[in-house]
Amino acid sequence: MARPAKRLRPGVALGLGQGTATPREPLGDGRWRVDFEPPLAEATLAAVGEVPLPPYIHREHGATPADGSRYQTVYARGGRAVAAPTAGLHFTPELLAALQDRGVEIARLTLHVGPGTFRPVQVDDPREHRLDAEDYEMPAATAAALNRALAACRRVVCVGTTSCRALEHALREGGGRVRPGAASADLLIVPGYRFRGTGALLTNFHLPRSSLVMLVSALAGRECVLAAYARAVAAGFRFYSYGDAMLVL
Repeated sequence: MARPAKRLRPGVALGLGQGTATPREPLGDGRWRVDFEPPLAEATLAAVGEVPLPPYIHREHGATPADGSRYQTVYARGGRAVAAPTAGLHFTPELLAALQDRGVEIARLTLHVGPGTFRPVQVDDPREHRLDAEDYEMPAATAAALNRALAACRRVVCVGTTSCRALEHALREGGGRVRPGAASADLLIVPGYRFRGTGALLTNFHLPRSSLVMLVSALAGRECVLAAYARAVAAGFRFYSYGDAMLVL
């Protein structure tokens, strides 16, 4: 992703401080195919890269070292996501332990959050919105735990809209059962959608005209969500990544 993308020229290398990035082909929507020399590696990213904060978080001199730990969940693994699954930012090891002490079963999956998370809905009919697919990995133990819970009519609480979409996609692809493995969720959830497995949702307050606020409206009802947002604004709640959360039951 590049901004402003129109300033790039195919074949004209950009210096990175350690090596170069050479744009080769525009892919649309500000995206380019790029060659790195030397090939991009974790060490290079650590040296010249910075935490990809959302565009509404402003730092005068870019992301800080503290963002490397704060804009991250305590249970994160790997490094393919372009953003943190922000509902998970509310958890600490102590809170997770307290939930387990109360009998809450915690099942984990890997979410590779993509740039489509930030793409606004720009069509009049949200059902026509083009949603970028997001990869996820469903461990066998998690798939088994979800299937047991759903078979016993126990409530499944999804932490974040990306988890919710992954669960619903897995159930759709599995014909009502969650299958383990890697997949790519391209499921657009808008009001009128019938949820297969999501019994509750912990989620932050989202940007207007986003696919995420429409997903929440599909679960809780549009009027209920608008009332919750009005209450949040009146009470001075913080929105978006470092903001407050709500639990939809």
